[in-house]
Amino acid sequence: MNTPIERELRLPPPTRGPSAIVRRLIIAAALLLVFVPPIAARLADWLWYRDVGFERVFLTKIAAQWVLGLAAGLGGFILLYVNARIALRGVARKNLHIRDASEWAASGPKVLVERLAAWLVLPATLFISVILALAAASGWRDLAQFFYRTPFGVRDPVFSRDVAYYVFTIPMVQHVLTFANMALWLSLVIAAVIYIARGDVGAVVGERTNAWRFFITPRAQMHLAALGAALLTLGAVRVLFVDVPSLLLGRRQVLFGATYTDLQLRLPMFRVLAAVMVIGAVVLVWYARKGRLVRGAALAVGSVIAAAFVLGGVVPTLFQRLAVQPNELARETAQIQHHITATRQAWGIDNVERRELNSSRPISVREIEANQVTIRNVRLWDRAPLLQTYGQIQSIRTYYDFVSVDDDRYVIDGELRQVLLAPRELNTASLPTRTFINEHLTYTHGMGVTLGPSNQVTAEGLPVLWIKDLPPASSVPMKISRPQIYFGELSNDFIMAPSRQKEFDYPSGQGDAAVYSTYDGGAGVSLNSFWRRLLFAFRFGSLNIMLSSDLTPATRVLFHRDVLERAQLALPFLRFDPDPYMVITTDGRLEWIIDAYTATDRYPYAQPLANGINYMRNSVKVVVDAYTGATRAYLAEPQDPMIRTLGRIYPGLLRPLSEMPADIRAHVRYPGTLFAAQSSLYATFHMTNPETFYHREDQWQIPAIGGGQRSADAEAFMRHIVMRLPGEQAPEFILMRPFTPRQKDNLAAWMVVRNDGDNYGKLRVYNFPRQSLVFGPAQIVNRINQDTDVAQQISLWDQRGSEVIRGELLVIPIEESLIYVQPLYLRAQGGQIPELKRVVVAHESRVAMEETLEAGLQRLFGGTRGVPAQAARGDAPAATAPGAAETAPAASSAANAQLIRDAATAYERARAAQRAEDWAAYGTEMRRLGEILRRLSARPQ
Repeated sequence: MNTPIERELRLPPPTRGPSAIVRRLIIAAALLLVFVPPIAARLADWLWYRDVGFERVFLTKIAAQWVLGLAAGLGGFILLYVNARIALRGVARKNLHIRDASEWAASGPKVLVERLAAWLVLPATLFISVILALAAASGWRDLAQFFYRTPFGVRDPVFSRDVAYYVFTIPMVQHVLTFANMALWLSLVIAAVIYIARGDVGAVVGERTNAWRFFITPRAQMHLAALGAALLTLGAVRVLFVDVPSLLLGRRQVLFGATYTDLQLRLPMFRVLAAVMVIGAVVLVWYARKGRLVRGAALAVGSVIAAAFVLGGVVPTLFQRLAVQPNELARETAQIQHHITATRQAWGIDNVERRELNSSRPISVREIEANQVTIRNVRLWDRAPLLQTYGQIQSIRTYYDFVSVDDDRYVIDGELRQVLLAPRELNTASLPTRTFINEHLTYTHGMGVTLGPSNQVTAEGLPVLWIKDLPPASSVPMKISRPQIYFGELSNDFIMAPSRQKEFDYPSGQGDAAVYSTYDGGAGVSLNSFWRRLLFAFRFGSLNIMLSSDLTPATRVLFHRDVLERAQLALPFLRFDPDPYMVITTDGRLEWIIDAYTATDRYPYAQPLANGINYMRNSVKVVVDAYTGATRAYLAEPQDPMIRTLGRIYPGLLRPLSEMPADIRAHVRYPGTLFAAQSSLYATFHMTNPETFYHREDQWQIPAIGGGQRSADAEAFMRHIVMRLPGEQAPEFILMRPFTPRQKDNLAAWMVVRNDGDNYGKLRVYNFPRQSLVFGPAQIVNRINQDTDVAQQISLWDQRGSEVIRGELLVIPIEESLIYVQPLYLRAQGGQIPELKRVVVAHESRVAMEETLEAGLQRLFGGTRGVPAQAARGDAPAATAPGAAETAPAASSAANAQLIRDAATAYERARAAQRAEDWAAYGTEMRRLGEILRRLSARPQ
């Protein structure tokens, strides 16, 4: 009778009873549940890409991943399998059969382990190779950008390499080295395990000393030494081709990039470290040939670790502390200059136009009259209270919602006007009954927009609306012909249209009746077959797609309807601005515009943001039709090397900006995210002298918001406004931001980016005279708070069950000076409708609070000519109020009285400062008193 050891290791024949069939069915069902949903999602995405016309993006990714994955998997398999077979040389591979008991007694366990390893080596290396392939495939975009790389035309100041080397080449080198390093380590581990299993590596008890002694056979020594030497050589390659150039990408205390210590010490020591690694590889092989692998490995690895610690850490740190820090400015001057130059180039702030404001005189009535367009477009409505008000007076139904309010400009009756526009979108989460039919067949779209001027209010303190209600009604020459919004910021669920169910359009106003429509935009993937319906039933996990009788052969499924998500899927190689904005075309269509960026964190010497990015360009404008979902990408900055590289990867995907329809292009605006980054960096990097930069002698900052606090909002004090810039003839739509000196509250400059026509994207900075004081926002806020009229009115409102909401303080440039405007809103406690009740206007030391902006300007400056009457209250644009000239004497008398009051106030403040021996304040108030008296003497009595 044979013992179990003498039997062949074979499995019994499988049973075919009912239990086996049940098990197989359970396994099949589990496999379906695991694999079918992701496959269905991939197929559905492919059909979606075909529908939107971006199939090239989908197929390019799939093809590149497969090519790279197969190449990496094949290379990894060859390396792993060859090393495993070298470790297993001489071992039988066909079976695990032990012939007899004598063979088992002689070497049974060892032979069994060897043959088991030989039998497992192929499936094991295949499995590991698949994992390596999947890991490598994720780097397909770096591979594509490497092969299609475009030079930047800018060379780094140290190695004279084009910036493209750092942006495109180093990431690919890192991927290759990481893959090779992982494959070599796995080969080393597999070989070591096999040698241990075979008994070529182990430990034995000495015959004389009775102590354990480690041993390794010669064939194992040479094999393991070769793999170790390859790893050390690979480390040397990484040091030379990744770590050395990456010195220019390091974050240091003084600057971003290579410092004096890096260039004078770390750079040569990195090269020495690479040489130590190569020598260590040679030493390792040499010792292995002599049968002393362990000693060679200890010597090689110990030398590399010691060299890395001393050469890469201790010596540079001591050199920095003892030789550089005591003379830091002299040592780092050249590197600081590289840092300044690279940052200005990377962020596009090297061509900022600078203008000096030579006059610090107060604004006159004549200047107010000459800047009517600016005054007429002051934005009195903040986004937050306006959004809340829109939600209360224009939502119409609970399932409509306003997500955002955007600034834009339109020509109304021949005049450029700034408007605030908010799309009315459908919020399915607010439907009274959330059923399959309601969510996916009936309530499918939003409806229209609400639009009004930025500065007008009704008699009740509510915003004036030029486009309102359902269906959208317009009181200006701007009509909406296609108000349905199928694609928007809230459209994040799938719908199916057209179907046998009617689609709700808007309430008719007659009882509970409603107006219905049928979608005919042509977007979406057709559900014209059983297999399509089955596919999307799996894709969305909804059996109703298969069972519903409301679907017809013409029904299409519309998904990925969130415009930002839609753009990100269509163009996954770009970064997107989080704020899409809607425009109304001349033929009444609604279109979304989304700004897209190319960006990298690998621009040498350039200052990064908090997220690591140190190069950014707004290279693409994406336009999405709110009804059809048609998505087009336009090339906005064709000179950007990164977008040119991507254009070569995806030829024909990006359209020239000249193909963008003129009525959409007229509403393109410079993205706030990019301007916020540029202006924040320019506050420091306008200093181009290394010594000035090092000492931060002229550093600016974003103004404080009051009480010494600074806003955490990256876009604080950024405002869109229609205005005529100093020195320009025509009004234009600009985005501006003021600056104050570091740790000071007075204004130093203000920066604008232009948005219209050929001036699009041009940056300009206006510098205030350094020898005179220009009040900043925090100082104006303090003056407003100290004004008795404002304080009394706010206290009165707060005591009557109401809540006062202070609007954003607006900085409004007028010629070469500024006025400040702050709206005050009143909201009843528990109420949801803020009303604009007062407007505070401030200029220099004077503050006025009135019901309207023009009344405040009249109080401050006198006169009424040119002050826009429609800026007060009304429902449509109007000309200057007739008969304004007759009121000039009265207004002039009121202005004189105000100047007298201001003079008295300045005199009392000067006396108080004198008593307190605050001579700086005393001098300031006396100068102010003299200026008021001069203005008073120059006015008609």
